[in-house]
Amino acid sequence: MPALTPAQADRVHRDVLVREFASGATVCARGTPSVHWIGVVEGMLKVETVTPAGKCASFAGVPAGAWVGEGAVLKGEPRPYDVVAIRDSVVALMPRATFQWLMEQSNPFNGWLINQLNARLGHFIALVQSLRLNDTKAQVAYCLASLFNRDLYPGTTPQLAISQEEIGRLSGVSRQIANRALHEMQDKGVIRIGYGMIEVLDLPALQAMAHGEEG
Repeated sequence: MPALTPAQADRVHRDVLVREFASGATVCARGTPSVHWIGVVEGMLKVETVTPAGKCASFAGVPAGAWVGEGAVLKGEPRPYDVVAIRDSVVALMPRATFQWLMEQSNPFNGWLINQLNARLGHFIALVQSLRLNDTKAQVAYCLASLFNRDLYPGTTPQLAISQEEIGRLSGVSRQIANRALHEMQDKGVIRIGYGMIEVLDLPALQAMAHGEEG
């Protein structure tokens, strides 16, 4: 926003819709038109897909201060995933027409967008690697560590207002498995578990765990 001209910023403020979603509510469903770019003002969303048999795969958690869905908006294709609130959330919805207008009008926005897409690609490559090569503890560690990607999630602080159940949902594992993995990390001094929160004490160690490089 600081890189936009006053006229560009004014149009964004006028066009963006702000909506509230309760925990568990669908912000946008798979197969629906990609008519909005999605930003998180408060709360947290997750990007997931569910097979016809009911099997769910989570791709990313999206905390406050982050945007998601730019790829589908760029291509104008139906959403290839669901976006769901994992807690009560306030969401900003930028119309596709405004998104495209910014691309035409703002070089700084285009530069930011390229960096965002590159960071998103890196995230998904690392996610596939974690799921295929590492154990469940590393998957849970990656879920936490990925929230500290400064390009995608600039507002993340060491104290994450996130529950163990939410970590399980984002990691694609049960609450019991997430609980066990998180307590192993706490025993190693990497994190501290509180009520409805997790504090990251040693981010480099957490990132090493996420890549299966635990010492």
